[in-house]
Amino acid sequence: MVEGLVAAAIARTEVAVRYDPSYRAIAYPGGDVRDDRGVCTDVVIRSYRAIGFDLQQAVHEDMTVAFDAYPSREQWGLERPDPNIDHRRVPNLQVFFKRVGAEVPVTDDPSDYQPGDVVTWLLFGRLPHIGIVTDRIHPVSGEPLIAHNAGDGTRLDDMLFTHPITGHYRYLPAPELADTP
Repeated sequence: MVEGLVAAAIARTEVAVRYDPSYRAIAYPGGDVRDDRGVCTDVVIRSYRAIGFDLQQAVHEDMTVAFDAYPSREQWGLERPDPNIDHRRVPNLQVFFKRVGAEVPVTDDPSDYQPGDVVTWLLFGRLPHIGIVTDRIHPVSGEPLIAHNAGDGTRLDDMLFTHPITGHYRYLPAPELADTP
């Protein structure tokens, strides 16, 4: 399953995507914005969907039973879960991954970051960001490349330690929650 997640994240880098953070009403479950649009969270969402796991549905269901565990009220003024956007917000994904027991230590050792791990950062001191660690290694730094979208489209970058890491997660859904291709 890890190989499928990594392959899906790398495949996302081959799709031309215009960075578009606008709110969109989407189907539920299984909803998505147009494939040629997206933000950093969409790389993660689409990669998990490729292995048969719907983060939109999982985050929405968890927020329905534990809304106050999420920052939606404080950060965005929401009074209830919104399946159109909740899964597309980095702070919500961080809470979800913590709640499902996927949090692993943040370290400065690149060998602690395995293919398929999800990492979050704070870009420029204020912008939450998320990406997936791949099995590709940068020839100079020796660090794993990250599949992400920081505004220039989805790409692979040598960026693991270029910004402060705010979270490190290792999450593979239970087989009954995902259809393995």
